[in-house]
Amino acid sequence: MAETFSSLQDLKSATAAPTQEAPHYVQKLDAQGRAYATGKRKDAVARVWIKPGSGKVVVNGRAVEVYFARPVLRMILQQPLGVAKRVDQYDLTVTVAGGGLSGQAGAVRHGLSKALVAFEPELRGVLKKEGFLTRDSRVVERKKYGKKKARRSFQFSKR
Repeated sequence: MAETFSSLQDLKSATAAPTQEAPHYVQKLDAQGRAYATGKRKDAVARVWIKPGSGKVVVNGRAVEVYFARPVLRMILQQPLGVAKRVDQYDLTVTVAGGGLSGQAGAVRHGLSKALVAFEPELRGVLKKEGFLTRDSRVVERKKYGKKKARRSFQFSKR
């Protein structure tokens, strides 16, 4: 049967739900002491392994300066480490496939951010605030029939 309460204070104390604690994240490492994560951007998929080291970055078996020759792409890749103040503290091993160089750099950034959180869960708030943990869902719009491209129509001739 239903309980009867004599005052609002009694009702409030009876229905007060236990406060939910913030989820506790734990460090996830493999047998070699590395953290692993995958990142995606457009059609590119990056697999990222990080371990404590001197800041060496290897992308598909090549140095990052060779694979991502443009400085802008290397800057995109280093953003999570800069925000977390962990530059030159981790060695990165990256395998990336699909898409172009810009999408691949974005995929590596996403994967690196997730790997940093797996290695140091306390960095989650900093990286999430900057938006590095969110998968950028923008992809190329499909071509429609009756159109030249996704939205562009064929050239119109009045006469």
